[in-house]
Amino acid sequence: MWVLAIILVVALLIPVAAILVDSPLGRSVARRMEGRTEGPPPELRDMQRKVELLESEIEDLNRSVSGMREELQFMQRLLEDPRRKKPPS
Repeated sequence: MWVLAIILVVALLIPVAAILVDSPLGRSVARRMEGRTEGPPPELRDMQRKVELLESEIEDLNRSVSGMREELQFMQRLLEDPRRKKPPS
């Protein structure tokens, strides 16, 4: 009876082990066992941080420019000649 229980446990552990090895957790453990560091090298991390910073600055500038365009259009509408605005019908 104990032999059957041991065989059953081993048979159930095989798929569980396969799932764990194929999971992201298993991959990270494998990388650490190989001696590789997690993530990109420090130079690449610095470059990624700088690119993200520049992208956020560009987004801020785009928002600012679109706001200025709206203000300019509003001012142009205010300064237009009201008689020219309504064509004769």
